[in-house]
Amino acid sequence: MKNKKCILVSACLLGENCKYNGDNNYNQAVIDFVADKDVLAVCPEVAGRLPVPREPVEILKGRPCDVNGNFYDKEFQVGIDHTLSSLAEKNIDLAILQSRSPSCGVNQIYDGHFSSRKIEGSGLLGKFVAQRSTNLVKKIF
Repeated sequence: MKNKKCILVSACLLGENCKYNGDNNYNQAVIDFVADKDVLAVCPEVAGRLPVPREPVEILKGRPCDVNGNFYDKEFQVGIDHTLSSLAEKNIDLAILQSRSPSCGVNQIYDGHFSSRKIEGSGLLGKFVAQRSTNLVKKIF
């Protein structure tokens, strides 16, 4: 039902082990905030059929690239398309996305050179969500 308000949340924040290293970014404050709300949990990388665990990926010149120089444009696009089709069925009122992620990142991402240096920017899904009228949580709880 598209009329009911829904919150888009990075699945890793809800405790899903979908990070590149097989772990999660469980955040109790996020869990508490969304407890009584309709939630769409997403991990575009898993939706794009990337395995867990997997090599870390950063955005290099706008493209998802792993530490070995392999690009994952197709996988990220499949995951983002899957996420966007899920969004089309929901009335997303708010998005809470994991910062620094190459897919969900808001505010900052890693610099693309695996130097641990953070730069201002968004992940590929984060950029799309920020361009829409969806309210985007810009700072994690």
